[in-house]
Amino acid sequence: MADSSTQSIVVAASPADIAAVICDFPRYPEWAAAVRSIEVIEEYEDGYASQVRFSLDAGVAKDEYTLQYEYADDISRIEWRLVAPSALQKSQVGSYDLVDNGDGTSTVTYTLAVELGMSMLGMFKRKAEKMIMDTALKELKRRVESSKS
Repeated sequence: MADSSTQSIVVAASPADIAAVICDFPRYPEWAAAVRSIEVIEEYEDGYASQVRFSLDAGVAKDEYTLQYEYADDISRIEWRLVAPSALQKSQVGSYDLVDNGDGTSTVTYTLAVELGMSMLGMFKRKAEKMIMDTALKELKRRVESSKS
């Protein structure tokens, strides 16, 4: 399995408000720049998505893949894994951990491990992971905070 990377950001919202944005997959193309389309393939009985197909276009990297999601009972942790290898990825495992800071803000910790189908120098891979995580967290923060105003 690939090495994982972790990054955190503080968002001016409750964990429930953040989870609501994360779990609203059909709206990702409105705020996540690289996401071209989303299709919820399967849902759990409670209405949360269990399998989601993503179509991404990040300039030099384009991919389509399906993720399987699992949720903590209180939605404080959202986990996913790649269902089958894609054009670019052999595997992907990730999670969001949402922690209430008690002051109207929450800390979102994003953990991601991706094994690519092609070899890439470690230095470039780490730089790409940092950029992906940085962008994802900043876009999530912007979306959550703007939806609260």
